[in-house]
Amino acid sequence: MTARHGPTEPGLLIVSYSYTGHTRRVARALQQLTGGEWREIYPWQPYPMAFPALLRQVKAEIHAGRRPSLLPGAPSPQGYTAVCVGSPNWCGAIAPPMASWLSQHDWAGKKILPFYSHCGGVPCSMRQEVQRLCPGAQVTEALGVLDTAGPDALAAKLAVWLAAAGE
Repeated sequence: MTARHGPTEPGLLIVSYSYTGHTRRVARALQQLTGGEWREIYPWQPYPMAFPALLRQVKAEIHAGRRPSLLPGAPSPQGYTAVCVGSPNWCGAIAPPMASWLSQHDWAGKKILPFYSHCGGVPCSMRQEVQRLCPGAQVTEALGVLDTAGPDALAAKLAVWLAAAGE
């Protein structure tokens, strides 16, 4: 399956942030399925490795609406009409590094296909968060992927999601 774009339009841009590698796995599968350009973003200050410290920091950032600084080299969606954005579901919210990246760009006229990885827990309202962070964008239904999904099930789930989004 290949994303549908005109002869002069660039392909699909896939941007992800991954803490444990689950979101990265989904982004890689999406890149293999579509042939899109995949790039990762990284926070300037890495998150703690110990889960209790990570949870405290994430909850504080989400509660305060903090947007951490990102390392240089984060991709720009300029020149793309469709962008897939991937994040872990942290405490029912988009990860602060992805919120930072989204809030740094003009999304007018762009289509955003949000996806998130999770291990159960608190449901995520990813689509609504992306719509809030990206005024002017057409935001499709978000895809939640359980971190235990096997490669074949993941590819099938991604294909259905892309088709529903018109990609």
